[in-house]
Amino acid sequence: MTLLSSRPVEPGLLSRALEVAGRLANDATDVITATAGRGARPGVKDNPFDWVTDTDRTLERHTRRVLTAEFPGIPVIGEEFGGTADGAEFHWVVDPVDGTANYVAGMPWCAYSLALVDADGPVVGVVADPYRGQIYAAARGRGARANGQRVALTDRTEIAGAIVCTELAPGGAWPGMGAFIEQAASAHAGVRVLGSAALTIAQVALGHAAAAVLHSYHSWDVAGALALALESGAVVLDRDGVEVPLPLDGVLVAAPGVAAEVLGWWRTTRPFVPAPASR
Repeated sequence: MTLLSSRPVEPGLLSRALEVAGRLANDATDVITATAGRGARPGVKDNPFDWVTDTDRTLERHTRRVLTAEFPGIPVIGEEFGGTADGAEFHWVVDPVDGTANYVAGMPWCAYSLALVDADGPVVGVVADPYRGQIYAAARGRGARANGQRVALTDRTEIAGAIVCTELAPGGAWPGMGAFIEQAASAHAGVRVLGSAALTIAQVALGHAAAAVLHSYHSWDVAGALALALESGAVVLDRDGVEVPLPLDGVLVAAPGVAAEVLGWWRTTRPFVPAPASR
């Protein structure tokens, strides 16, 4: 594993970004708790289980309006309306309702996720957990907090008896997922699929789960929670076991003491893809 190093960010920007992101997370909490499972008028995207609702669009529009006014010149990229960073030093990523299928069904497991990102990964991250009345927030070099209380990960040395989380890929189980679950069971660990990438990663940062493996996602799904994980003391690894603050293609988030073991499960269950034949 390589060691992470991230450039410092101007303190005033960190403070303002945390304050505004927290305010937006509180707004989202009010909207989600008031509307979940109550005629959200869902539509679908690419498949019948990929929901989009009026709430997603409303919250993202509100987020964009506020961020554009407060941070002119910093692009916003969101799940519903897209966007590009355009070479900017910083950009925002937002998922207005992460876990929309749960939200539509009224199941109490969805989140609002917002992060300020630079070339070194998440700078500020906020995740709202509306059903538990929690706002998780982190800023580079300033630690992680849950409703203002400092969060510091207590390391684990044993995986037995622990919870390991994962999420389905868009088409269902990701390649090797069944074998991964079997490996976890053999090690006497339980696997949970919760339906929200942001809250899945947050469970590791909060010490509820020992590790989480996500096979596929977008940056807006995970950036806010990865800020929380990094600042709480969790390890964030890409598929090759390299520490990367915002991996683009698969991520393992874990308590440091069990990261190598869970990475081993993930590696051994990944299907072999032969290298292209040389010409």
